[in-house]
Amino acid sequence: MDSAYNFKEYEQKIYELWEKGNFFSPDSYPDHKDQSFCIMMPPPNANDPLHIGHAMFIAIEDILIRFNRMRGLDTLWLPGTDHAGIETQFVFEKKLAKKGESRFDYDRETLYKMIWDYVQENSEVATGQMKKIGASADWSRFKFMLDPKVVEVVLNTFSKLHEKGLVYRSLKLVNYCTKCGTSYSELEVEHEEKSDTLYTIQYGPLQVATVRPETLFGDVALAVNPSDSRYKDFIGQNVEADFPWGKISLPVISDDYVKTDFGTGVLKITPFHDPNDYDVWQRHLNEVSKPIAVINHLGKTTNVPEQFSNLNVNKAREAVVLALEENGQIVKKEPYLHTVGTCYRCKRVIEPLPLPQFFIKVKPLVEPILEALDSKKLAVHGAGHDKILKHWLQNLRDWNISRQIVWGIRLPIWYNTEETQNIQVVFVNKDKQTINSLLSDAIKQGYSLEEIKSGLQSINVPDTAEYVVSPTQPDENVNWIQETDTFDTWFSSAQWPFSTLLASQEQNDFARFYPTQVMETGYDILPFWVMRMLMIGKFVTGELPFNNVYLHGLVRDQKGQKMSKSKGNVINPLEIIEKYGADALRMALVIRSTAGLDKSVGEGDFKAMRNFSNKIWNAARFITTALDLNIKGQDETNQAFIKKMSEVEAQVTQQLTNFKIGQACETTYEEFWHWYCDVCIEDTKQQKLSSDLLKDGLKRFLVLLHPFVPFVSEAIHQELNQTPNQPLIAKNWPL
Repeated sequence: MDSAYNFKEYEQKIYELWEKGNFFSPDSYPDHKDQSFCIMMPPPNANDPLHIGHAMFIAIEDILIRFNRMRGLDTLWLPGTDHAGIETQFVFEKKLAKKGESRFDYDRETLYKMIWDYVQENSEVATGQMKKIGASADWSRFKFMLDPKVVEVVLNTFSKLHEKGLVYRSLKLVNYCTKCGTSYSELEVEHEEKSDTLYTIQYGPLQVATVRPETLFGDVALAVNPSDSRYKDFIGQNVEADFPWGKISLPVISDDYVKTDFGTGVLKITPFHDPNDYDVWQRHLNEVSKPIAVINHLGKTTNVPEQFSNLNVNKAREAVVLALEENGQIVKKEPYLHTVGTCYRCKRVIEPLPLPQFFIKVKPLVEPILEALDSKKLAVHGAGHDKILKHWLQNLRDWNISRQIVWGIRLPIWYNTEETQNIQVVFVNKDKQTINSLLSDAIKQGYSLEEIKSGLQSINVPDTAEYVVSPTQPDENVNWIQETDTFDTWFSSAQWPFSTLLASQEQNDFARFYPTQVMETGYDILPFWVMRMLMIGKFVTGELPFNNVYLHGLVRDQKGQKMSKSKGNVINPLEIIEKYGADALRMALVIRSTAGLDKSVGEGDFKAMRNFSNKIWNAARFITTALDLNIKGQDETNQAFIKKMSEVEAQVTQQLTNFKIGQACETTYEEFWHWYCDVCIEDTKQQKLSSDLLKDGLKRFLVLLHPFVPFVSEAIHQELNQTPNQPLIAKNWPL
């Protein structure tokens, strides 16, 4: 053995040895038990480089996989990448913007192909980096979320949901980002405190407090609390207001939602631009007229007096306030701190807008998951996160799965163009001009339906329109047009545990590995992904997709601060690997980590774990090259060693079996360094411990160490045995 462990010399060679021998595939272990152990790798974005959070999940999952593979279970770690919907399209649009282009310059098929090519160019980035960390995933079973067979499973799931009456289309108020050009579900909206101005406006005989005077044109009523004595005589009456742009007459309604201590106790109700107002309107449909939208999907004013038309929200607010001030109707202006929804991607303030969307009824889907939590059939490893999951399940609203983007799986929805009235189409003609009109008008102007469909960007169909669910065009004898919305990314990724197995070329993979044993991921996507996998997996397969959820925390810097580029404290895992080796990275992230809690790491941690790799190497080198191998030792010390070694093996096995991964890592570290090296090697030097037992202990410790530090343990195993066809990765774990 060399005098020092050079990880740069060994890591790539070791990984190539594993790959060449196909040691990551469960098919290479025909004698392994029928009992399976399967983890579906949380798919990172196909075109994103890995960050420290990815390194954490790779380290934890690889530990579990190597441990269970060595235990003799039929073990599969299935890797893949996600198309990442809006996130990928957002990145690609920024790329277009640098060239002075926009997504609106292209029809949807062309844009989709451009994004596809871009993703494929970068798709090797993530997988190559995962291999550097030591991921022993079965790359032959690699899946991409937009693989045709995976897409087929996703479409079948939607059809099944529709057949069971769990899909509906409705005009509802949705969370819309006017920059990204798509709606979001409740879960994807980030909320942050924002300081705005609260305006008190003279609204006829009443005064109304609002932060959104620009939506006055969409008001359908004024609302007061039924117990507010100040306004009891107004309830059921109409009030008139003389605004600069004309007179308005609105009914006064009563609703418990109105707080008597907010503002003046009078609210203006603008259903199509505020979710709470929408709910109030739904409760008072017989008392108020149908609302109109006064802000469109580009974030511009519409259906308003000409002087305020086609302005962005902030400019419209300024113009309306100025007009009201000149008319003496701004009674008061005061600062107001409140919480607003923002786009998780671009951070723009979310605009609640009415849009016909497809929704999934969630109540029938969440009930079995709540039952599984209550009966302990589902275990959530992570302090208190079982209660968080339960809270989300109990309060979840119907799931909006429509997204107005190109990059994703297109909804298998078809409209009959001959029977459906008022289909609005946006398409690019052969002269590269963008046409926005009714479909019927475009056809009258000489465009054929095929020409429109080939240049199609988007369609907008009335919420009352009939539709057909079909993966392909339903009837060749009818003129159909397909919905241009795509599925919410989380709808397809919710099917990851079973869609990947059903799409496998190995025909029996689903029966062999489903349900999987554990889903390991960050606690921050518990409601986004884990909850939805449970809901959809149970619905489609009749079984929970996994019975254990292991949630790791955020990786923070050594001061406990969240990592961010602005703070300059971001840790690049590849730089750490280059400097200290993959084993050091893995150990520093995992040791003493606890499910559900954040973990702080810094330069000192990586350096310490690099030293641990060197300690393992030096101990092995000393035992094999410098130690007298004829030491018999003392019976008492020998027996104590045998007992202790078995106890350490049992303890680490129990900890890993019970998902105490950080503890298992610490136990292995402490026992190897402070018992085996500090005590046992010294005992052997002093003729107290048998050299044969010490050497046997090294072999046994290499097995225990392997899941945590696979490279240095395999390198030592190969140096000692020179058996590339019988590597440490394939050795049996002590049972």
